[in-house]
Amino acid sequence: MTVRTRFAPSPTGYLHLGGLRTALYCYLFAKQNKGKFILRIEDTDQEREVDGAIEMIYSSMRAAGLHYDEGPDVGGEYGPYIQTERKDIYLPYAMQLIESGHAYPCFCTVEELAERREAAAENGITFKYDKKCASIPKDEAKKRMASGEPYVIRQNMPIEGSSSYEDVLFGTVEVPNNELDDNVLIKQNGMPTYNFANVIDDHLMAITHVMRGSEYISSTPKYNLLYDAFGWERPIYIHLPVVMKDATRKLSKRYGDPSFEDLLDMGYVKDAIINFIALLGWNPGDNREFFTLDELVEAFSLEGLSKSPSIFNMDKLKWFNFEYIRNMPFANYLKQATPWFDKELQGKNIDYKRLAELTQTRTEVFNQLPEMIDFLAELPEYDIAFYTHKKMKTNSEISLTILKELIPVMEGIDDWSENTIHETLVNFIAEKGCKNGLVYWPLRIAMSGKLNTPGGAIEIAYLLGKNETLKRMNIGIDKLEN
Repeated sequence: MTVRTRFAPSPTGYLHLGGLRTALYCYLFAKQNKGKFILRIEDTDQEREVDGAIEMIYSSMRAAGLHYDEGPDVGGEYGPYIQTERKDIYLPYAMQLIESGHAYPCFCTVEELAERREAAAENGITFKYDKKCASIPKDEAKKRMASGEPYVIRQNMPIEGSSSYEDVLFGTVEVPNNELDDNVLIKQNGMPTYNFANVIDDHLMAITHVMRGSEYISSTPKYNLLYDAFGWERPIYIHLPVVMKDATRKLSKRYGDPSFEDLLDMGYVKDAIINFIALLGWNPGDNREFFTLDELVEAFSLEGLSKSPSIFNMDKLKWFNFEYIRNMPFANYLKQATPWFDKELQGKNIDYKRLAELTQTRTEVFNQLPEMIDFLAELPEYDIAFYTHKKMKTNSEISLTILKELIPVMEGIDDWSENTIHETLVNFIAEKGCKNGLVYWPLRIAMSGKLNTPGGAIEIAYLLGKNETLKRMNIGIDKLEN
Protein backbone atom coordinates (compact mmCIF):
# COMPACT_ATOMS: atom_id res chain seq x y z
CA MET A 1 0.00 0.00 0.00
CA THR A 2 1.27 3.44 -0.94
CA VAL A 3 0.55 5.81 1.93
CA ARG A 4 -1.45 8.82 0.75
CA THR A 5 -2.36 11.63 3.14
CA ARG A 6 -4.16 14.86 2.41
CA PHE A 7 -4.47 18.32 3.89
CA ALA A 8 -7.83 19.76 2.90
CA PRO A 9 -8.33 23.33 4.15
CA SER A 10 -11.28 25.57 3.37
CA PRO A 11 -10.35 28.93 1.81
CA THR A 12 -11.94 30.99 4.57
CA GLY A 13 -8.89 33.00 5.60
CA TYR A 14 -5.32 32.63 6.74
CA LEU A 15 -3.82 29.28 7.66
CA HIS A 16 -4.33 28.98 11.41
CA LEU A 17 -1.81 27.17 13.56
CA GLY A 18 -4.01 24.13 14.24
CA GLY A 19 -4.38 23.69 10.49
CA LEU A 20 -0.65 24.09 10.01
CA ARG A 21 0.00 21.35 12.54
CA THR A 22 -2.42 19.00 10.76
CA ALA A 23 -0.69 19.74 7.45
CA LEU A 24 2.71 19.13 9.06
CA TYR A 25 1.72 15.76 10.54
CA CYS A 26 0.18 14.67 7.22
CA TYR A 27 3.38 15.69 5.46
CA LEU A 28 5.68 13.98 7.97
CA PHE A 29 3.76 10.71 7.95
CA ALA A 30 3.59 10.56 4.15
CA LYS A 31 7.28 11.36 3.68
CA GLN A 32 8.41 8.97 6.38
CA ASN A 33 6.52 6.17 4.62
CA LYS A 34 7.75 7.15 1.13
CA GLY A 35 4.15 8.06 0.32
CA LYS A 36 2.34 11.00 -1.20
CA PHE A 37 1.13 14.20 0.44
CA ILE A 38 -1.83 15.87 -1.27
CA LEU A 39 -3.31 19.36 -0.98
CA ARG A 40 -7.04 19.63 -1.66
CA ILE A 41 -9.09 22.81 -1.41
CA GLU A 42 -12.53 22.20 0.09
CA ASP A 43 -14.49 25.23 -1.10
CA THR A 44 -18.04 23.90 -1.19
CA ASP A 45 -19.12 26.55 1.33
CA GLN A 46 -18.93 29.43 -1.13
CA GLU A 47 -20.56 31.93 1.24
CA ARG A 48 -17.63 31.75 3.67
CA GLU A 49 -14.86 31.84 1.06
CA VAL A 50 -12.47 34.78 1.37
CA ASP A 51 -11.08 36.36 -1.79
CA GLY A 52 -7.45 35.42 -2.27
CA ALA A 53 -7.55 32.74 0.44
CA ILE A 54 -6.60 29.92 -1.95
CA GLU A 55 -3.46 31.77 -3.00
CA MET A 56 -2.72 32.41 0.68
CA ILE A 57 -2.91 28.67 1.32
CA TYR A 58 -0.44 27.99 -1.49
CA SER A 59 1.98 30.65 -0.26
CA SER A 60 1.70 29.49 3.36
CA MET A 61 2.46 25.90 2.41
CA ARG A 62 5.46 27.02 0.38
CA ALA A 63 6.66 29.27 3.20
CA ALA A 64 6.36 26.39 5.66
CA GLY A 65 8.38 24.10 3.38
CA LEU A 66 5.50 21.59 3.17
CA HIS A 67 5.77 20.78 -0.51
CA TYR A 68 2.86 18.62 -1.65
CA ASP A 69 3.15 15.97 -4.33
CA GLU A 70 -0.29 16.69 -5.78
CA GLY A 71 -2.48 19.75 -5.60
CA PRO A 72 -4.35 22.42 -7.54
CA ASP A 73 -1.26 24.35 -8.57
CA VAL A 74 1.04 21.37 -9.14
CA GLY A 75 -1.37 18.90 -10.75
CA GLY A 76 -1.59 15.15 -10.33
CA GLU A 77 -3.43 12.15 -11.71
CA TYR A 78 -6.36 12.46 -9.26
CA GLY A 79 -7.32 16.08 -10.05
CA PRO A 80 -8.95 18.47 -10.09
CA TYR A 81 -7.99 19.26 -6.50
CA ILE A 82 -10.48 22.08 -5.88
CA GLN A 83 -13.94 20.80 -4.98
CA THR A 84 -15.93 23.38 -6.93
CA GLU A 85 -14.05 22.21 -10.02
CA ARG A 86 -15.26 18.67 -9.22
CA LYS A 87 -18.91 19.69 -8.85
CA ASP A 88 -20.23 17.33 -11.54
CA ILE A 89 -18.63 14.32 -9.85
CA TYR A 90 -20.80 14.22 -6.74
CA LEU A 91 -24.45 14.13 -7.88
CA PRO A 92 -24.19 10.74 -9.66
CA TYR A 93 -22.89 9.21 -6.42
CA ALA A 94 -25.76 10.76 -4.49
CA MET A 95 -28.24 9.36 -7.02
CA GLN A 96 -26.66 5.96 -6.57
CA LEU A 97 -27.33 6.24 -2.83
CA ILE A 98 -30.98 7.14 -3.52
CA GLU A 99 -31.33 4.00 -5.61
CA SER A 100 -29.85 1.83 -2.86
CA GLY A 101 -31.99 3.48 -0.16
CA HIS A 102 -29.04 5.05 1.66
CA ALA A 103 -30.20 8.57 0.72
CA TYR A 104 -33.39 10.36 -0.29
CA PRO A 105 -34.47 13.70 -1.76
CA CYS A 106 -35.89 16.13 0.78
CA PHE A 107 -38.39 18.77 -0.34
CA CYS A 108 -38.90 20.51 3.00
CA THR A 109 -38.59 24.27 2.65
CA VAL A 110 -36.29 26.48 4.66
CA GLU A 111 -39.31 27.95 6.42
CA GLU A 112 -40.67 24.51 7.39
CA LEU A 113 -37.32 23.46 8.79
CA ALA A 114 -37.01 26.73 10.70
CA GLU A 115 -40.40 26.15 12.35
CA ARG A 116 -39.45 22.62 13.40
CA ARG A 117 -36.08 23.79 14.66
CA GLU A 118 -37.74 26.54 16.71
CA ALA A 119 -40.26 24.08 18.15
CA ALA A 120 -37.47 21.72 19.17
CA ALA A 121 -35.64 24.57 20.89
CA GLU A 122 -38.77 25.57 22.80
CA ASN A 123 -39.08 22.02 24.07
CA GLY A 124 -35.39 21.85 24.99
CA ILE A 125 -34.73 19.22 22.34
CA THR A 126 -31.73 19.12 20.01
CA PHE A 127 -33.14 19.44 16.51
CA LYS A 128 -32.75 16.45 14.24
CA TYR A 129 -34.43 15.98 10.88
CA ASP A 130 -37.51 13.79 11.34
CA LYS A 131 -37.18 11.75 8.11
CA LYS A 132 -40.45 13.20 6.82
CA CYS A 133 -39.36 12.99 3.18
CA ALA A 134 -37.77 9.55 3.60
CA SER A 135 -41.27 8.04 3.40
CA ILE A 136 -42.03 9.53 -0.01
CA PRO A 137 -42.22 6.67 -2.58
CA LYS A 138 -39.14 6.64 -4.79
CA ASP A 139 -41.07 7.09 -8.07
CA GLU A 140 -43.00 10.07 -6.69
CA ALA A 141 -39.79 11.61 -5.37
CA LYS A 142 -38.10 11.24 -8.79
CA LYS A 143 -41.05 12.93 -10.53
CA ARG A 144 -40.90 15.85 -8.11
CA MET A 145 -37.17 16.14 -8.70
CA ALA A 146 -37.64 16.08 -12.46
CA SER A 147 -40.38 18.73 -12.27
CA GLY A 148 -37.92 21.27 -10.94
CA GLU A 149 -39.20 21.34 -7.37
CA PRO A 150 -36.35 22.47 -5.08
CA TYR A 151 -34.79 19.69 -3.04
CA VAL A 152 -31.71 18.57 -1.18
CA ILE A 153 -30.42 15.03 -0.90
CA ARG A 154 -30.14 13.67 2.64
CA GLN A 155 -28.29 10.67 3.97
CA ASN A 156 -30.67 8.03 5.29
CA MET A 157 -29.26 7.14 8.67
CA PRO A 158 -30.16 3.89 10.45
CA ILE A 159 -32.19 4.46 13.59
CA GLU A 160 -31.28 1.30 15.48
CA GLY A 161 -28.03 -0.17 16.68
CA SER A 162 -24.73 1.70 16.67
CA SER A 163 -21.83 2.52 14.35
CA SER A 164 -18.23 2.08 15.38
CA TYR A 165 -14.75 2.45 13.96
CA GLU A 166 -11.13 2.29 15.07
CA ASP A 167 -9.05 5.41 15.51
CA VAL A 168 -5.27 5.15 15.84
CA LEU A 169 -5.22 7.51 18.83
CA PHE A 170 -8.61 7.11 20.45
CA GLY A 171 -9.19 3.40 19.88
CA THR A 172 -12.73 2.15 19.35
CA VAL A 173 -15.25 4.93 18.83
CA GLU A 174 -18.93 3.93 18.95
CA VAL A 175 -21.96 6.16 18.39
CA PRO A 176 -25.64 5.13 18.74
CA ASN A 177 -27.28 5.42 15.33
CA ASN A 178 -30.30 7.22 16.73
CA GLU A 179 -28.00 10.16 17.53
CA LEU A 180 -27.03 10.58 13.87
CA ASP A 181 -28.86 13.23 11.88
CA ASP A 182 -29.90 12.73 8.26
CA ASN A 183 -27.39 15.32 7.12
CA VAL A 184 -27.54 16.96 3.72
CA LEU A 185 -25.29 15.49 1.03
CA ILE A 186 -26.25 17.68 -1.93
CA LYS A 187 -27.53 21.22 -1.44
CA GLN A 188 -30.30 22.89 -3.47
CA ASN A 189 -27.73 24.57 -5.69
CA GLY A 190 -26.27 21.20 -6.64
CA MET A 191 -23.12 21.67 -4.60
CA PRO A 192 -22.10 18.88 -2.22
CA THR A 193 -21.71 19.53 1.48
CA TYR A 194 -18.40 18.92 3.19
CA ASN A 195 -19.87 15.79 4.76
CA PHE A 196 -20.34 14.21 1.34
CA ALA A 197 -17.55 15.67 -0.76
CA ASN A 198 -14.76 14.72 1.62
CA VAL A 199 -15.79 11.05 1.52
CA ILE A 200 -16.10 10.92 -2.27
CA ASP A 201 -12.82 12.75 -2.78
CA ASP A 202 -10.88 10.74 -0.21
CA HIS A 203 -11.98 7.55 -1.96
CA LEU A 204 -11.37 8.77 -5.52
CA MET A 205 -7.97 10.19 -4.54
CA ALA A 206 -7.00 6.89 -2.88
CA ILE A 207 -6.37 8.52 0.50
CA THR A 208 -5.17 5.81 2.89
CA HIS A 209 -4.82 7.79 6.14
CA VAL A 210 -7.16 10.60 7.19
CA MET A 211 -5.51 12.90 9.72
CA ARG A 212 -7.75 15.70 10.97
CA GLY A 213 -8.92 17.44 14.14
CA SER A 214 -10.63 15.54 16.92
CA GLU A 215 -13.77 17.66 16.42
CA TYR A 216 -14.60 15.22 13.60
CA ILE A 217 -14.58 12.13 15.83
CA SER A 218 -18.35 12.15 16.28
CA SER A 219 -18.99 12.85 12.58
CA THR A 220 -16.86 10.00 11.29
CA PRO A 221 -19.56 7.31 11.75
CA LYS A 222 -21.66 9.24 9.21
CA TYR A 223 -18.79 9.11 6.76
CA ASN A 224 -18.22 5.43 7.38
CA LEU A 225 -21.86 4.67 6.60
CA LEU A 226 -21.26 6.25 3.21
CA TYR A 227 -18.14 4.15 2.64
CA ASP A 228 -20.10 1.05 3.58
CA ALA A 229 -23.05 2.00 1.36
CA PHE A 230 -20.73 2.23 -1.65
CA GLY A 231 -18.84 -0.91 -0.66
CA TRP A 232 -15.59 1.04 -0.35
CA GLU A 233 -12.73 0.38 2.04
CA ARG A 234 -12.57 2.82 4.92
CA PRO A 235 -9.36 4.83 5.39
CA ILE A 236 -7.29 4.66 8.56
CA TYR A 237 -8.29 7.47 10.93
CA ILE A 238 -5.99 9.55 13.10
CA HIS A 239 -7.94 12.26 14.89
CA LEU A 240 -5.66 14.91 16.34
CA PRO A 241 -6.40 16.73 19.62
CA VAL A 242 -7.05 20.44 19.39
CA VAL A 243 -4.47 23.17 19.93
CA MET A 244 -5.58 25.39 22.82
CA LYS A 245 -4.81 28.98 23.74
CA ASP A 246 -5.22 28.02 27.39
CA ALA A 247 -7.02 25.41 29.46
CA THR A 248 -10.46 26.62 28.38
CA ARG A 249 -10.19 28.14 24.89
CA LYS A 250 -9.11 26.92 21.48
CA LEU A 251 -6.74 28.99 19.39
CA SER A 252 -8.84 31.27 17.24
CA LYS A 253 -8.12 34.14 14.88
CA ARG A 254 -11.43 35.59 16.07
CA TYR A 255 -9.86 36.26 19.47
CA GLY A 256 -6.69 37.74 18.05
CA ASP A 257 -4.54 34.62 18.15
CA PRO A 258 -1.89 34.75 15.42
CA SER A 259 -2.00 32.81 12.18
CA PHE A 260 1.10 31.32 10.57
CA GLU A 261 1.36 34.38 8.31
CA ASP A 262 1.03 36.68 11.32
CA LEU A 263 3.97 34.99 13.01
CA LEU A 264 6.09 35.28 9.86
CA ASP A 265 5.16 38.96 9.56
CA MET A 266 6.15 39.48 13.20
CA GLY A 267 9.60 38.12 12.47
CA TYR A 268 9.37 34.58 13.74
CA VAL A 269 11.61 32.16 11.86
CA LYS A 270 9.78 29.61 9.74
CA ASP A 271 11.90 26.70 10.98
CA ALA A 272 11.31 27.68 14.61
CA ILE A 273 7.54 27.80 14.07
CA ILE A 274 7.50 24.39 12.38
CA ASN A 275 9.70 22.86 15.08
CA PHE A 276 7.50 24.30 17.83
CA ILE A 277 4.23 23.27 16.14
CA ALA A 278 5.50 19.70 15.70
CA LEU A 279 5.87 19.35 19.47
CA LEU A 280 2.27 20.45 20.14
CA GLY A 281 0.83 16.98 20.51
CA TRP A 282 3.80 14.84 19.52
CA ASN A 283 6.77 13.61 21.52
CA PRO A 284 9.88 12.11 19.89
CA GLY A 285 10.33 9.73 22.81
CA ASP A 286 13.57 11.32 23.99
CA ASN A 287 14.79 14.69 25.26
CA ARG A 288 15.35 16.30 21.88
CA GLU A 289 13.59 19.60 21.23
CA PHE A 290 15.28 20.96 18.13
CA PHE A 291 14.66 19.37 14.72
CA THR A 292 15.09 20.28 11.10
CA LEU A 293 12.21 19.32 8.84
CA ASP A 294 14.19 16.33 7.55
CA GLU A 295 14.91 15.26 11.11
CA LEU A 296 11.20 15.51 11.91
CA VAL A 297 10.43 13.23 8.97
CA GLU A 298 12.86 10.68 10.35
CA ALA A 299 11.70 10.93 13.97
CA PHE A 300 7.93 11.23 13.52
CA SER A 301 5.71 8.35 14.57
CA LEU A 302 2.02 7.89 15.26
CA GLU A 303 2.98 6.29 18.59
CA GLY A 304 4.37 9.64 19.72
CA LEU A 305 1.06 11.45 19.24
CA SER A 306 -0.88 12.52 22.31
CA LYS A 307 -4.65 12.33 22.86
CA SER A 308 -4.57 15.38 25.13
CA PRO A 309 -5.05 18.96 23.88
CA SER A 310 -1.88 21.04 23.63
CA ILE A 311 -1.40 24.58 24.91
CA PHE A 312 0.10 27.06 22.47
CA ASN A 313 2.53 29.04 24.61
CA MET A 314 3.84 32.21 22.95
CA ASP A 315 6.67 32.52 25.49
CA LYS A 316 7.89 29.03 24.58
CA LEU A 317 7.67 29.86 20.89
CA LYS A 318 9.66 33.05 21.50
CA TRP A 319 12.33 31.01 23.28
CA PHE A 320 12.46 28.57 20.35
CA ASN A 321 12.77 31.50 17.98
CA PHE A 322 15.57 33.08 20.01
CA GLU A 323 17.53 29.82 19.92
CA TYR A 324 17.07 29.55 16.15
CA ILE A 325 18.16 33.15 15.58
CA ARG A 326 21.12 32.87 17.93
CA ASN A 327 22.39 29.75 16.17
CA MET A 328 21.63 30.60 12.55
CA PRO A 329 24.56 31.31 10.19
CA PHE A 330 25.45 34.99 10.36
CA ALA A 331 24.83 35.54 6.65
CA ASN A 332 21.26 34.24 7.10
CA TYR A 333 20.72 36.50 10.09
CA LEU A 334 22.00 39.56 8.24
CA LYS A 335 19.72 38.81 5.29
CA GLN A 336 16.64 38.46 7.49
CA ALA A 337 17.55 41.41 9.72
CA THR A 338 18.18 43.85 6.88
CA PRO A 339 14.51 44.62 6.07
CA TRP A 340 13.93 45.31 9.77
CA PHE A 341 17.00 47.57 9.92
CA ASP A 342 15.64 49.43 6.89
CA LYS A 343 12.44 50.29 8.75
CA GLU A 344 14.48 52.70 10.91
CA LEU A 345 17.78 53.23 9.16
CA GLN A 346 17.15 53.28 5.42
CA GLY A 347 19.12 56.15 3.94
CA LYS A 348 21.40 56.37 6.97
CA ASN A 349 25.07 55.55 6.59
CA ILE A 350 25.07 52.67 9.08
CA ASP A 351 27.25 49.56 8.84
CA TYR A 352 24.53 46.86 8.82
CA LYS A 353 27.04 44.03 9.06
CA ARG A 354 28.52 45.39 12.27
CA LEU A 355 25.09 46.22 13.62
CA ALA A 356 23.93 42.65 12.94
CA GLU A 357 26.93 41.30 14.82
CA LEU A 358 25.78 43.30 17.83
CA THR A 359 22.08 42.40 17.62
CA GLN A 360 22.06 38.71 16.72
CA THR A 361 22.48 37.38 20.26
CA ARG A 362 19.87 39.87 21.55
CA THR A 363 17.13 39.19 19.01
CA GLU A 364 14.23 37.04 20.21
CA VAL A 365 11.92 38.03 17.34
CA PHE A 366 12.92 40.15 14.36
CA ASN A 367 10.17 42.71 14.96
CA GLN A 368 12.07 43.78 18.09
CA LEU A 369 14.88 45.19 15.96
CA PRO A 370 13.37 48.57 14.98
CA GLU A 371 12.84 49.54 18.62
CA MET A 372 16.25 48.13 19.54
CA ILE A 373 18.10 50.30 17.00
CA ASP A 374 15.85 53.34 16.54
CA PHE A 375 18.28 55.55 18.49
CA LEU A 376 20.76 55.21 15.63
CA ALA A 377 18.33 57.01 13.34
CA GLU A 378 17.42 59.77 15.77
CA LEU A 379 18.44 60.58 19.32
CA PRO A 380 15.34 60.10 21.50
CA GLU A 381 14.33 62.44 24.28
CA TYR A 382 15.72 61.12 27.55
CA ASP A 383 15.90 61.96 31.22
CA ILE A 384 19.23 63.18 32.58
CA ALA A 385 18.61 60.77 35.46
CA PHE A 386 19.96 58.14 33.06
CA TYR A 387 23.44 59.55 33.71
CA THR A 388 23.26 58.50 37.36
CA HIS A 389 24.45 54.93 37.90
CA LYS A 390 25.45 53.81 41.38
CA LYS A 391 27.47 50.82 40.24
CA MET A 392 29.42 52.95 37.76
CA LYS A 393 29.73 55.63 40.49
CA THR A 394 28.62 58.32 38.10
CA ASN A 395 26.00 61.05 38.26
CA SER A 396 24.97 64.15 36.31
CA GLU A 397 27.84 66.32 37.56
CA ILE A 398 30.51 63.72 36.90
CA SER A 399 28.98 62.90 33.50
CA LEU A 400 29.03 66.56 32.49
CA THR A 401 32.71 66.83 33.37
CA ILE A 402 33.57 63.62 31.48
CA LEU A 403 31.68 64.63 28.34
CA LYS A 404 33.28 68.09 28.28
CA GLU A 405 36.75 66.62 28.64
CA LEU A 406 36.00 63.97 25.99
CA ILE A 407 34.90 66.38 23.27
CA PRO A 408 38.40 67.52 22.22
CA VAL A 409 39.72 63.99 22.61
CA MET A 410 37.08 62.57 20.24
CA GLU A 411 37.51 65.51 17.85
CA GLY A 412 41.17 64.58 17.56
CA ILE A 413 40.42 61.09 16.12
CA ASP A 414 41.15 60.97 12.38
CA ASP A 415 40.71 57.23 11.76
CA TRP A 416 37.15 56.69 12.98
CA SER A 417 37.41 52.94 13.52
CA GLU A 418 36.50 50.84 16.53
CA ASN A 419 40.15 50.09 17.23
CA THR A 420 41.14 53.74 17.21
CA ILE A 421 38.12 54.81 19.27
CA HIS A 422 38.93 52.04 21.76
CA GLU A 423 42.60 53.01 22.03
CA THR A 424 41.70 56.68 22.45
CA LEU A 425 39.23 55.99 25.24
CA VAL A 426 41.60 53.56 27.00
CA ASN A 427 44.32 56.21 27.01
CA PHE A 428 41.88 58.85 28.28
CA ILE A 429 40.77 56.55 31.12
CA ALA A 430 44.39 55.76 32.02
CA GLU A 431 45.28 59.45 32.15
CA LYS A 432 42.34 60.18 34.45
CA GLY A 433 43.07 57.13 36.57
CA CYS A 434 39.38 56.25 36.77
CA LYS A 435 37.34 53.12 36.13
CA ASN A 436 36.04 52.34 32.64
CA GLY A 437 32.36 52.73 33.56
CA LEU A 438 32.88 56.32 34.67
CA VAL A 439 33.66 57.21 31.03
CA TYR A 440 31.78 54.64 29.01
CA TRP A 441 28.43 55.09 30.80
CA PRO A 442 27.88 58.83 30.21
CA LEU A 443 29.26 58.54 26.67
CA ARG A 444 26.81 55.77 25.79
CA ILE A 445 23.87 57.63 27.34
CA ALA A 446 24.74 60.79 25.42
CA MET A 447 24.97 58.91 22.13
CA SER A 448 21.90 56.68 22.54
CA GLY A 449 19.55 58.24 25.10
CA LYS A 450 18.84 54.67 26.26
CA LEU A 451 19.74 52.54 29.24
CA ASN A 452 20.03 49.39 27.13
CA THR A 453 21.58 49.17 23.69
CA PRO A 454 23.11 46.57 21.41
CA GLY A 455 26.81 47.23 21.79
CA GLY A 456 28.58 49.64 24.09
CA ALA A 457 29.95 53.15 23.73
CA ILE A 458 32.74 52.19 21.32
CA GLU A 459 30.48 50.28 18.92
CA ILE A 460 27.78 52.95 18.99
CA ALA A 461 30.30 55.72 18.30
CA TYR A 462 31.61 53.77 15.31
CA LEU A 463 28.10 53.15 13.93
CA LEU A 464 27.02 56.78 14.33
CA GLY A 465 30.14 58.22 12.80
CA LYS A 466 32.30 61.06 14.09
CA ASN A 467 30.04 64.03 13.33
CA GLU A 468 26.89 62.48 14.78
CA THR A 469 28.76 61.27 17.85
CA LEU A 470 30.14 64.75 18.61
CA LYS A 471 26.74 66.32 17.92
CA ARG A 472 25.03 64.02 20.42
CA MET A 473 27.77 64.54 23.03
CA ASN A 474 27.15 68.30 22.80
CA ILE A 475 23.41 67.75 23.16
CA GLY A 476 24.18 65.77 26.30
CA ILE A 477 26.32 68.55 27.67
CA ASP A 478 23.54 71.09 27.01
CA LYS A 479 21.02 68.85 28.79
CA LEU A 480 23.25 68.46 31.80
CA GLU A 481 24.13 72.14 32.00
CA ASN A 482 20.49 73.20 31.82
